Amino acid sequence: MPMGMSGVLACKGHGTRVLISMSLLMAVAGCSAKKGSGADGALGESDLSGAARGSSLEQWRSGNLGSSESGPLESVLFDYDSYSLSPEARAILEANAEWLQANSAARVEVEGHCDDRGTIEYNLALGAKRANAARDYLEALGVATNRLTTISYGKELPICREQSPECLARNRRDRFVVLD
Repeated sequence: MPMGMSGVLACKGHGTRVLISMSLLMAVAGCSAKKGSGADGALGESDLSGAARGSSLEQWRSGNLGSSESGPLESVLFDYDSYSLSPEARAILEANAEWLQANSAARVEVEGHCDDRGTIEYNLALGAKRANAARDYLEALGVATNRLTTISYGKELPICREQSPECLARNRRDRFVVLD
């Protein structure tokens, strides 16, 4: 388990709510999507040659978290304690929406992430707000609702563990995972 995840299950007071949240997180993240065959508009393996493979949880399990951040959809970053989309984040989301429009069979999971400051519950909620903000903006740009799902990992899956401002900023992100 990532640092801090064992503490999630041992929380007192809010334990049931946190346990349910983490159980759902693990269940959703454990699901795998089928790869398209390329027929009927489905994406084939070659269509995703540059795509980030797997959710952050799957990458953590395989020891590759943060190593394959590149792909057709760029991550967006957030200011500390915020889920507001900056002009830079909106520009990135507009480019992501263009890719999604050109790849109409693609479904995407928007992962909300936070830095390590704050409680587990607070960061799970903030990560969800960040993921929802990106999803809502993509929908406003014309991406169909049924093609977008969200999940919050809160502070549990950082891609950088240093306590520098640059590292903390990299952890405050939405990451886009092409499911199929």
